[in-house]
Amino acid sequence: MRIKTRIATLALSLLMTSTGAMAELKFGVSMSQFDDNWLTYLRESMAGKAKEEGVQLQFEDARSDVVKQLNQVQSFISQRVDAIIVNPVDTAATRNITQAAVKAGIPLIYVNRRPDDEKLPEGVITVASNDLEAGRLQMQYLVEKMGGKGNVVIMLGDLANNSTHNRTKGMKEVLAKYPGITVVEEQTANYMRDKGMDLMSNWLLSGREFDAVASNNDEMGIGAAMALQQAGRGKDSVLIGGVDGTPDGLAAVKRGMLAASVFQDARGQAHGTVEAAIKMAKGEPVEQTLWIPYELITPENVESFQARLKQ
Repeated sequence: MRIKTRIATLALSLLMTSTGAMAELKFGVSMSQFDDNWLTYLRESMAGKAKEEGVQLQFEDARSDVVKQLNQVQSFISQRVDAIIVNPVDTAATRNITQAAVKAGIPLIYVNRRPDDEKLPEGVITVASNDLEAGRLQMQYLVEKMGGKGNVVIMLGDLANNSTHNRTKGMKEVLAKYPGITVVEEQTANYMRDKGMDLMSNWLLSGREFDAVASNNDEMGIGAAMALQQAGRGKDSVLIGGVDGTPDGLAAVKRGMLAASVFQDARGQAHGTVEAAIKMAKGEPVEQTLWIPYELITPENVESFQARLKQ
């Protein structure tokens, strides 16, 4: 009888282990690119949250290629993952991704960048931060430091993403209230530090005069600061604002390279995304748009944000 009991117990244990393995949720994640500082923090935070929740994530790098990203999503569908998470390469080119996921009946979560489509179908949600607010917060700080007058240049991010357009739109909403401030240049540096450095060097060589740089992200702002330093311009000669609040961005604010930044909460977006994917995979209701708020970073409060990133 003891042998039979042990066999039964072992069989039950194996069944429970097998059932547990089968019940583990698996999500496919297509990132627009791995080679981006802020998106790296987002990806790492998603991985950490997934580990806490006991779910599996399969990350793929779309390498800024719309076709590659669609192929990755189709591969996730063929694998019958429980949910698909997409950080879109191009917010204007997501319709095929959305249609494919909806047709397959697999929940779809867009993270960080909301598709341009005004209304997403049922079973598709967005977890992001309102980029209009980022632009408003940054520019309001800059114009107040400028005393409401002077010249400003704007460094644009990736033109294929609505984050660039919305951050810039938010900036211009603020500028509309200050007729004493003129935008003298507005060009893209594609969210990259080296391109921000090159763009600033070109502006300096052209003899442009400006009092502030409004950058769509920290990386371009840091590149602009480096170019100004190389040109012998002191860090107090031009105000530079950024967005994201990456560790490098926070350090730049603390050193005075950036006058301010706007904190985009990678951990908040990551945790919100994984939690929403779990609920959707289980058939539980989720709001269609989950906004993670932006926060202004200044020299006065930068250390508190650095402490948050270390938690």
